[in-house]
Amino acid sequence: MTGEDAQIFLRYDDDPDARLILQGDWTLRNYVKIGQAIVDLQSRLPSSVEGRALPIDVSAMRALDTSGAARLLELLGPDAAETIARTGSGMSRERSALLRTVLDATAAAGQVPERQSLSVLFELLGRVGLSMELFWKQTLTLLGFIGLTLQSLALNVLRPARWRVTSIVAQIEETGLNAVPIVALLTFMVGAVIAFLGATILADFGASGYTVNLVAFSFLREFAVLLTAILMAGRTASAFTAQLGSMKANEEIDALRTMGMNPIEVLVLPRILALLVSLPLLTFIGMVSGILGGLVVCTLSLGISPTMFFAILKEDIPLRHFVLGMAKAPLFAYLIAVIGCQEGFKVSGSAKSVGEHTTSSVVQSIFIVILLDALAALFYMEMGW
Repeated sequence: MTGEDAQIFLRYDDDPDARLILQGDWTLRNYVKIGQAIVDLQSRLPSSVEGRALPIDVSAMRALDTSGAARLLELLGPDAAETIARTGSGMSRERSALLRTVLDATAAAGQVPERQSLSVLFELLGRVGLSMELFWKQTLTLLGFIGLTLQSLALNVLRPARWRVTSIVAQIEETGLNAVPIVALLTFMVGAVIAFLGATILADFGASGYTVNLVAFSFLREFAVLLTAILMAGRTASAFTAQLGSMKANEEIDALRTMGMNPIEVLVLPRILALLVSLPLLTFIGMVSGILGGLVVCTLSLGISPTMFFAILKEDIPLRHFVLGMAKAPLFAYLIAVIGCQEGFKVSGSAKSVGEHTTSSVVQSIFIVILLDALAALFYMEMGW
């Protein structure tokens, strides 16, 4: 062997007195040779010294790295290695620290933490607590992002030179104009279903004529804005999250910051402003389509002519129902856009993360829309509107 090779010597006498002499380079280069030397040593170890803690001499060891420390641990065992790491036994301070680190890492890797068994009640309470903590953190994050967007909007509303008109118009086309067919079709069909069910039930009481009031009242106050907002939550919020998430994964947002641009102004504000314009217009289209769906059913099933239908609509349905329904549209639009953009910025960089945050944006948007609509309905009722 050369001077750089690792060598293990066992010296013993007849009394018997033996000790291990370690020398050479205990490094990755000699990892295989050290292993073979350990096997040879164990085969040549006399029975008179087996099971005894032999004195170790490491003064002739030239070098030691983590692989050599692992072989040393394999040769001596954890107890003897702990003794050498603690006392030094001729080792330098650095090598003793390295051996102690390898020993601790090996011990930690072999330990499997015991899972404390809990009752079903404690498991349930723990899951509820974790869910509430996550909900609270998401709420704080959403409120912070809302404040950030409002601040950016306030700083730029009086600075027309910073308005991105092209981006806003493009987003209006994508979120508003392209969504007209699906919104109109869905609200038309729902209006027809409500009119059919209302006519069927009210016929038992001889009040089929009130089907017109039912359709108009429900769509002006609730169904048009609610259905449109849910459609936008599934269609637009997910698109915002996927777009911004892909940009985040491709480091395009970091590139914008590098060029001195504010991602909130460039990416978020145009989407918010576009949805603030699109959702009220789509809500109006939903109101008209839903009422037309009810008109078709009333004409075909109840014999109510279009002239009579619109006469009842004009006489019995006040304008305030239309105003109350439209008043909720900007709020829903703002929250849907903010949630979609915020989840896009939270993407970590993988395709899985994009999918998870896209799903989260849709769920959060629908939940917020339904919650606020219920609160608004209670508020309107208490105010007598």
